Amino acid sequence: MDFQVESVCDILNEVTPLLIEHWEQIALEKDTIPLAPVWDGYRDLEAADALRIITAREDGELVGYAIYIIGPSLHYADQRFADADVFWLAPEHRKGMAGMRLFRHAEKVLKEAGVTRVFNKVKLHFDVGKVFERMGYKAVERVYAKGLV
Repeated sequence: MDFQVESVCDILNEVTPLLIEHWEQIALEKDTIPLAPVWDGYRDLEAADALRIITAREDGELVGYAIYIIGPSLHYADQRFADADVFWLAPEHRKGMAGMRLFRHAEKVLKEAGVTRVFNKVKLHFDVGKVFERMGYKAVERVYAKGLV
């Protein structure tokens, strides 16, 4: 498996089927919150050097991604944080250390971008926190959500 940084424009057509599969497996409120990526927002973040898309390819085929939004911390002026937007590895490629290798490559890319702290979120109903714990991450928050519609 190969890992690299790619542009949203370069992967747009390839990533859509994976995003749909990802959403089908992970999303809880599919009936009220349809998948509708704001591609212009991703392009804007990329243009502002505030986005990194790390892809996983097997024999050239896109099989996964880890997408991070990068920015200064508004609480700690000398820090640059990366927050995972989404990450995914197609189920048939989740073997061995593939997921950890994707995240290790992402860490390298983010460090080169000046990031000092990385945040990865996991779903309580699809908890992959053990992967992050094995990589030295610590659980630091629990997020609560409520629909207002």
